[in-house]
Order: sequence, then C-alpha cells, then structure tokens
Amino acid sequence: MTRVKVLVVDDSFFVRKRLVDMLSSDPEITVVDTAQNGLEAIEKIAILKPDVVTLDIEMPKMDGLTALRSIMTSNPTAVVMVSTLTEEGSHATAQALMDGAVDFVHKPTDNTNIRVTQIREELISKVKAAAIAKINGKALGKLQPASFSAKRSSMLSTSKKLVMIGSSTGGPRALIEVLPRLPKGFPVPIAVVQHMPAGPFIKSIAQRLESISNIKVREAQNDDRLEPGVALLAPGGAHMLIEKDGVVKLNHGPSVNSVKPSVDVMMNSGVSVFGRNSIGVILTGMGHDGASGMTAIKRQGGRTIAEHESTCVIYGMPKVVVDNGDADSVVPLHQVSAEIVKMLEEKD
Repeated sequence: MTRVKVLVVDDSFFVRKRLVDMLSSDPEITVVDTAQNGLEAIEKIAILKPDVVTLDIEMPKMDGLTALRSIMTSNPTAVVMVSTLTEEGSHATAQALMDGAVDFVHKPTDNTNIRVTQIREELISKVKAAAIAKINGKALGKLQPASFSAKRSSMLSTSKKLVMIGSSTGGPRALIEVLPRLPKGFPVPIAVVQHMPAGPFIKSIAQRLESISNIKVREAQNDDRLEPGVALLAPGGAHMLIEKDGVVKLNHGPSVNSVKPSVDVMMNSGVSVFGRNSIGVILTGMGHDGASGMTAIKRQGGRTIAEHESTCVIYGMPKVVVDNGDADSVVPLHQVSAEIVKMLEEKD
C-alpha cells in the first residue's frame, strides 16, 4: 500500500503535534517530517518530496502565503492551509486558495472531543483528496479577454440569458482564469457557486476577482437581482436560488450532495426561470455536484461547458458531466471564457 507522504508546517509545537497525531491515526498517511516556518518548509520539500504539505499562515521568518508562492514556483506540491477562525485568517486563506492551495482546514485548538474528531476527519479527508490533485505551478498567463462584436453585444443585452458556473476543489484559482477573461460590457448576468463553508472567504475571493476583471464581482445577498455584467457568488454555507425575474434567494436548509452551497440547487432553480437561455459551466472539483443541473440545462435546450481533464485540479465534477453526455463543449480552463462568448453568440 502506497501511503500519502505529508510534511506538517506550523510554528507552534502544540499544533504540529496535534496535526501529526491526527494524520498518523490513518494507516494510509505517513508524516515524513515537520517544519517550523516557511523557509524550513521550502528546504524540506525539496529534499523529501512530500505528496501534501499542511501549511500554517502566520509564522516567523517566512509566512505561509510567501512560502506557498515559492512552493508553487520551485516545487509545485499539493498544499492544504491550516487557518485560524479569525477574519484576518479567513482573508489570508482565501488569498492562499487563489494562489494555488488545494484546500484548507481550521487550526485544531479546541480541546473538546467532538471538535477534535471533526477536525481529524476533515483533515484526513482533505489531505487524501489533495494527494490526488493535479498541481500546476505555472504563473497565471496574461488574461486576454474574449470579445463580442458591438452588434452582438447590443442584441444580447436585450435578451434574457444567464451563465451559471460551478466549481469546488481548485475552484478559486480556476475562477481567476475565467471571470477576468470575460470582456468589458459583458451583456448577461453570471451566477457562481464555489463550494465554501460559512465565513468571509467568498467576499474576499469576490473582491480579488473584481480587482482584476472587466466585470463586477460580488458576494450575493438575499433579494439581489441578476444584472448584465455582474457575477454573483453564492455565500459560503448558503444555497443560492434564482427565482422569477432573476431575483436571488439565499437558503440555509440542509446540504445537497453533502455541500452547501450546491451547484445543483443554483442550476436547477436557474434553468427553471431561464430555460433554453441558460449556459452551464462546470469547473474543477470532487464529487458530482452540478451533474443534475447540467442535465436539466441540456433538457431545456440550453448549452453546457465542462473543464477539460488536462487543466482540472480534481477531475471529478466535470468528469461526471462528460460521462453523462451532458457537455456540449469540453475545453481547457483558459478557453472557457471564449467558449461562453461563442455560445452566447450562437444562441442569439
């Protein structure tokens, strides 16, 4: 049996020991070493070649974000961030996800047995998932937006259309390759579900995306209305439903497909309103969330796009869509935006 090799990085001896004990409790994981800061981590990664690194954010000598960027450049490795529950820690975690971290877990500081068990199970699950992730350490290329003709843009802006995008593991970085490539004056609304727990993570991701995009990007609020050229991201821990006249409703009910927000919830509600004028997009992620939504879009005469395996961090959600025969187009990440533009022009 091949074990997952993990390097644990944290400046706290207590946290390092906790993480090592949690990970070592699983027979399929081996902790190969620990490091106290980013500099030490970079040196040990080069020597030990771990499958996964758990990385603290606040450390002396070199912090986690700086170390992450160096790791992605020098020795691309799957990284799971270990984050505090503070707002500052959440913002840093969101940044790390956009810089290439595969996932994150909360720092194990709670001593209650229930909480320790929950954190251990989450940590082990996410480390194993990270071990099969495809890590691309290449810097993001120049984001050249796709474009509409002026005539097409004018015609599209008066029609009732909707683009719906779903993503999970690796999604924050994938969205950086998609939304900023959409052209200025993008003439239809966009709804996005990125799997994320409750907290300020999505707000931070939306702010970063808007700062480098030609469109507006916001965290959705209850009773928002879909607008052309605006991407609304479902808040962490809440389903986003699209109702009549493009009104957005947030729902805190049970998880669907073991996640909240769910891509299926958004897509199935959206296609019930927009019908054949819907375009569905499924990006990187584990599991099958979004599959039934994409099927519904196809059945209503809408169009669908799945990210190609070659660029997925985890080829799970797109694979299910492709295997179901529900992908009209399968393209690598950097071509998704151009494909959206192409489909909008074809449907006009």
